[in-house]
Amino acid sequence: MTATKKIILHIDLDAFYASCEERRNPSLRGKPVVVCMFSGRGEGGAVATASYEARALGIKSGLPIAVAKARASPETVFLPADREYYKKVSDRIMDLLRGEGDAFEQRSIDEAYLDISSCGGYQKAEGIGKKIKKEIFKQEGLSCSVGIGPNKLVAKMACREQKPDGLTVVKEDEGQKFLSPKPVEKLFGVGPKTLAILEKMGIK
Repeated sequence: MTATKKIILHIDLDAFYASCEERRNPSLRGKPVVVCMFSGRGEGGAVATASYEARALGIKSGLPIAVAKARASPETVFLPADREYYKKVSDRIMDLLRGEGDAFEQRSIDEAYLDISSCGGYQKAEGIGKKIKKEIFKQEGLSCSVGIGPNKLVAKMACREQKPDGLTVVKEDEGQKFLSPKPVEKLFGVGPKTLAILEKMGIK
């Protein structure tokens, strides 16, 4: 008997904290929205999530709030993170996802993997991805990006390919073609230290 080949789906909720705030307050839509983790000391703290409009200004997760404010436009909105609210929204979405695959793994508050190997091939897998996107938008009014591939790494990187609101499928025989042109720093899990080691080895 031939073993079923793995098909993994990775889902990432787009700019999740900022999107939750826009859902709660629709007047924020289209504005640069920056959700912050304040330290309690003046302007201390860091950006938790930035909407795509804020990212266009150079504001991204992990940036010190003071630096983010220096890059902000006059219409940029800064909000404190409401983790309790975000978790409630996340829990509902994760409950929806649990019933869609052979196995479920929540990666974080806004990311998860589904093993959908028994779905019947990549065409059916793409259909599952479209269904999930539709259901999340219908239930929560939020967009997400989906990547589908033969393992978690490829699925994760495929998910990044067309953000926001994208769906990318990389079949088993397309993995090398998909990964080969990318610089090594784009590989999930490769940070500055690993990058320096790989560069010394001549791996670009």
